[in-house]
Amino acid sequence: MLFNSFEFLFGFFPVVLALFLVLGARSRLLATGWLIAASLVFYAWWRPLNVLIIAPSIAVNFALARALQRPATGPRGESMRRLLLGAGIAFNVAFLGYFKYTHFAVGALNDLAGTRFVVEQIILPLGISFITFQKIAFLVDVWGRRVTEFSLREYALFVLFFPQLIAGPIVHFREMMPQFRDPASRPSFEGLAAGLTLLVFGLFKKVVLADHIAAYTTPIYEAGAAGHAVSLVPAWTAAVGFTLQIYFDFSGYSDMAVGLARCFGVRLPANFDSPLKATNIIDFWLRWHITLTRFLTAYLYNPLVLRLTRRRLARGLPPFGGRNTSLSAFVQLLALPTLLTMFVSGVWHGAGFLFMAWGLLHGAYLVVDHGWRTYVVRRWPDRTAYLRTMKAPAALLTFVAVVAAMVVFRAPNGRSALAVLEGMVGAGGVELPRSRSIIRPTKCAAIGSRRSRISMPRERA
Repeated sequence: MLFNSFEFLFGFFPVVLALFLVLGARSRLLATGWLIAASLVFYAWWRPLNVLIIAPSIAVNFALARALQRPATGPRGESMRRLLLGAGIAFNVAFLGYFKYTHFAVGALNDLAGTRFVVEQIILPLGISFITFQKIAFLVDVWGRRVTEFSLREYALFVLFFPQLIAGPIVHFREMMPQFRDPASRPSFEGLAAGLTLLVFGLFKKVVLADHIAAYTTPIYEAGAAGHAVSLVPAWTAAVGFTLQIYFDFSGYSDMAVGLARCFGVRLPANFDSPLKATNIIDFWLRWHITLTRFLTAYLYNPLVLRLTRRRLARGLPPFGGRNTSLSAFVQLLALPTLLTMFVSGVWHGAGFLFMAWGLLHGAYLVVDHGWRTYVVRRWPDRTAYLRTMKAPAALLTFVAVVAAMVVFRAPNGRSALAVLEGMVGAGGVELPRSRSIIRPTKCAAIGSRRSRISMPRERA
């Protein structure tokens, strides 16, 4: 069930909200219990077996969290807690990996080793990518004593709360559940008005803008995949068009999620902040999929940098930072952790070599951006003059870099990506194609088979 479907907008959502308001007037426990039940229905709507898949995962993570919650007794007790945390992270990564990456791994093995292994069809449980990150964050927060009190009811609601189930935002237990506990967070007329407004804005972005742009970009990528050369105008149409499409699609879905949650008295974090206005790649990732950037920074990048910094200091080497930063410190403490973090981001987005390439490409962008900042501090000390001179060129360069990377993200295969990228620099010619079918909108049925691949919020992962 998708937020832009008729059964959700005119059936599921009004009924769930109405009963939540009625039950909430009598008992907060009844209202949250109803939300859990409704979220299970939402989760099972597309495929009821999903509930039987996700329920054991919830039970295992809850049991691990309870074990991590117990006080540690001495060094051995703390070591046991670290072991439990590692086991919990490994379990969740393996759970995600089986459903999302088995086909890719077996296919890659067959290509490399010449084997003929066959895997039966594995259907991705709804929202598994976002659920997995939230469960990992919860375990880490319990281990770090940032979450100290929780019940099975609260944990189930945290994982299954339907507004953020499909495509985020990725939220933390400590920022969402206190709102359900606080009587002041009950739904209000102001909250309902704000929530419904966000829902309408999100629907407009998704249905009117994103879905219609997809009809123009899809045939161009398919032409490239079929081996046809893509000329200049269609190439830029495909590149810029998909960038706008995925922005309106994903930000629209995020707006709908935030708006739906607001109707229930819950404020979810914003996930987008005009990212296409960014003047550098660092700024772009502070504006694009903000909660994913926050998660990867807090739970992967920062711990890795801290560990590497401590190891470097133990060897008597200077840390990273300041005008006299050494090249080795830059590489060890910034470049390598950044590339690894963005590689994980690429793998998380999808199972395929192009997703990995997209992540590494953005990692390289970020490394270059950080390196340029280090250089500018030394060579251009007047920050005001620098911003006045470089703001417009930097914004244009950032937009082109993002658009080029989106081609890699969208393309169904390497041939398609190469054809569009070559077309963007004029290698495929500069005239409009003679066959208008390359840029003619396709019927809905024609693009339906690719929609889960090109529309992140609708990816069943």
